[in-house]
Amino acid sequence: MQPPAPPASWADLPFFSDDWPQLWARLSVIPDWQPQADRLFHALDLTPRPAVRVVILGQDPYHTPGRATGLAFSFPPGEAPRDSLRNILAELASDTGQTRTSGDLSGWARQGGLLLNTALAVPLGQPQGHSRLGWAPLVAQILSAVASDGPRAFVLWGKPAQRLCAPLPRDGHLFLEGAHPSPLSAYRGFFGSRPFSRINDWLAGRGTSPIDWAA
Repeated sequence: MQPPAPPASWADLPFFSDDWPQLWARLSVIPDWQPQADRLFHALDLTPRPAVRVVILGQDPYHTPGRATGLAFSFPPGEAPRDSLRNILAELASDTGQTRTSGDLSGWARQGGLLLNTALAVPLGQPQGHSRLGWAPLVAQILSAVASDGPRAFVLWGKPAQRLCAPLPRDGHLFLEGAHPSPLSAYRGFFGSRPFSRINDWLAGRGTSPIDWAA
């Protein structure tokens, strides 16, 4: 099976010519991982590089069967949000008054919200099981490219996301760092952090349209 091709706007990253064939060779022989191969780069498909305005960086895809979509924190259409996403949407309602029942966050991605994980695949039932497989160079290159394209907002929930973004320049960008929204850590500072209104205030200050978080 041939490795999935990267989306055109991201294909010039060195990872895809130097490292992707080898990573795919390791990944393709591992049984029972998700998301499906054609969804590995779903976040990059829905948010082309020139369109990125906000990066929301998660850890790895959901490890429950059938739940990973290729978008960080997002659920399949029609499936009620649980786990981290339920806490994210609770904070959205508290922060902005916007409520949503759908766990499908593709509307955020289409508005320039790059919903990226620090690992793009996970073995079923093994959270962070692919964290050392070789995804870090790709994610680091994506983050560096986005930061070099102009002012962007970076939402870094949890230590893995914060470590990967530590080398990025801070000037001109918005960095929101805090606790991960998982049920285990959301009460350590995620609730009450108001990330959604802070992002939109920053976008408005730059004369650009806000994100419609209800979309």
